[in-house]
Amino acid sequence: AKNEVTFAQYDKFAEATGRSKPSSGGWGRGNRPVINVSWQDAVDYCAWLIRQTGRHYRLPTEAEWEYACRAGSEAAYCFGDDEKLLRDYAWYEKNSGKKTHPVGEKKANAWGLQDMHGNVWEWCWDWWDDYPSGELKNPRGPKEGSSRVLRGGSWYFDEIALRSADRYWSNPALSNGYLGFRALAHRSAGLLNAGFL
Repeated sequence: AKNEVTFAQYDKFAEATGRSKPSSGGWGRGNRPVINVSWQDAVDYCAWLIRQTGRHYRLPTEAEWEYACRAGSEAAYCFGDDEKLLRDYAWYEKNSGKKTHPVGEKKANAWGLQDMHGNVWEWCWDWWDDYPSGELKNPRGPKEGSSRVLRGGSWYFDEIALRSADRYWSNPALSNGYLGFRALAHRSAGLLNAGFL
């Protein structure tokens, strides 16, 4: 998706399914990225979206997330290596005022995707593990584990955590004010049978 899933989008899902709406931390809802959602909450939202639209949605794999973030760049960030430019592309510790901000207020990467750096950490599909040795094309994470991958950094973190290649992980049951997600629209229903949903 062009942006992280917002409270406005997630709240429709919560209302339709009878779930409790996650806390906004007092920062507001609407067009701000949804926070206080676990990995399973994100997966359940994608499954609900499939039923509502007939299209196929899921969380991106870690490799897909980084590919989309970079948008063809091999630099530290989607726009290059100059950390001073990060203010134009991201909400992070130096400009966020210690809270999330509505999606889409910062510059997009070369593929039109916004907030790939900062605002909220984004859940990915993969279990966390060290990278395997050797070169791989579009790798998937291990089949099991105890932590899920997070990417992108958040409003609370510094420039290093916002690099395109930076990796973080968490217990998939965790939900807090740093964690959100982005849905990936996919053409293939076969992914549902491949362990994605």
